[in-house]
Amino acid sequence: MNTYLVGGAVRDKLLKLPIKDKDWVVTGANPEDMLKQGFIAVGKDFPVFLHPKTHEEYALARTERKTAAGYHGFQFHADNKVTLEEDVKRRDLTINALAEDQDGNLLDYVNGQADLDKRILRHVSPAFAEDPVRILRIARFAARFTPLGFTIADETMQLMREMVKNGEINALVPERVWQEMSRALAEPSPDVFIETLRECGALKILFPEIDRLFGVPQPKEYHPEIDTGVHTMMVLQQACLLTDDPMVRFAALTHDLGKGTTKKEILPHHYGHEERGYFLVKKLCKRYKIPNQYRQLAEITARHHTRVHRAFEVKPKTLLKAFNLTDAFRKPERFQQFLLVCIADSHGRTGYEDYDYKQAPFLANLRNKVASVDVQEIIKDGFENQQISEELHRRRLKVIKEHT
Repeated sequence: MNTYLVGGAVRDKLLKLPIKDKDWVVTGANPEDMLKQGFIAVGKDFPVFLHPKTHEEYALARTERKTAAGYHGFQFHADNKVTLEEDVKRRDLTINALAEDQDGNLLDYVNGQADLDKRILRHVSPAFAEDPVRILRIARFAARFTPLGFTIADETMQLMREMVKNGEINALVPERVWQEMSRALAEPSPDVFIETLRECGALKILFPEIDRLFGVPQPKEYHPEIDTGVHTMMVLQQACLLTDDPMVRFAALTHDLGKGTTKKEILPHHYGHEERGYFLVKKLCKRYKIPNQYRQLAEITARHHTRVHRAFEVKPKTLLKAFNLTDAFRKPERFQQFLLVCIADSHGRTGYEDYDYKQAPFLANLRNKVASVDVQEIIKDGFENQQISEELHRRRLKVIKEHT
C-alpha cells in the first residue's frame, strides 16, 4: 500500500501558491484494507475515504469508462492492481495530473511540469471530451490562472468546441453549472470564465442572456466602448477591483441583461432595459437554482442601478422612492453591495476607469441620515396605525430635502 499527494496541492506547491486542500491517491489497497486502518468511507460512486485524524481525502487509484451521455455516465474500476499512472491519466489537465510520493519526489506521467513552466492549460487525453463538466472547470481554471500568464492550449480549446457541437454540454444539470460558476466568481478574473465559455460556444447554450449582449451597441457618448458585452466584462473587472464578494460580482455580470433584448429599431438606445433585465435575472436564477441572496441583489441592481446614476438629477421624493424600492433601510448591507455594483458600472467604461463617482457616497451618507428617523419617537408622539407610516414618510422626506 502506497499513498501519493496528487492534483492541486502538487500544482500549487510548484507554483509557490498557498495549498488549500490535500488529496491523496492510494495504490495497492482495497476498501477493506482502508477500513481496517481506521479510514472512514465517504465515496458514493467510487472508493473515497477520510483519514481518521487529518480528515483529508484518500481515494483508491481508479480507472473509468464512459457508458452513457453526460457527466454521470461513467463506470469506475478501483482495486489494488490499478497503478498511479493509470489513475492520473484519467484526470482533466496535465497540471492537475502531477503527483508526489512519500519522499517528496515528483511523479509526472503526462508532461504536467512542462506545461506548468510554459503556463499552458492542456487536457491530458481525448477522454477529456467524455465529461462536459470539464468545460466549466477549465474555464474556471483560466479565471484563476490567467493573471499568472496561463493560456488554454489551442488543441484543448478545439476539443471543447467539438464537445459543445456534439451536444455534450446539454447534459449538465443546473446545480453543477451554478457550482462551477459561483466558484469562478470568486477567482481573480471571472470575466475570463465568461470569455472562455463564449470562445468555445458554451456561453450561448448555458447563458444565452449574457451571450447575446456581445455585439449590441450603446450610445457612444456614454459608452465609448460601445459594445454591451465588452462593457459587461469591464464592469465585472471593476467589481473585482472593488470587492471579492461573489454576490456583487454576479450582480455586476447580470446588471444589463435587458440590453440584449432591445428592439433593433431603437438601438443604440435601451429604453426600459432595467425592467426587462429584472425579469431576465429572475428567469436565469430560477433556471440554475441560484441562492436567494444572489438573486435578490442581482434583481434590484438590474431594476434600479440607473436610479443611482441619476441621484443628482431627481427630486427628494424620487430619492426616497429609490431607498424604499431597494429596501435600503431594512437591509443596509445589501444596499452597500448594490452601490458597489453601481460604482463598477460607472467605472466599467473606456476612459472612465478612475471617474469620481460621487453618487454612491452621497446616497450612502443620505441613507444613514434618513435611517436615523426613529419610528418609536413617532409612536410616542401619538401617531397610530396608518398615520405612523405616513408620518415616517414625511419625516424621511424632510431629512432628504435638508441634505439635497
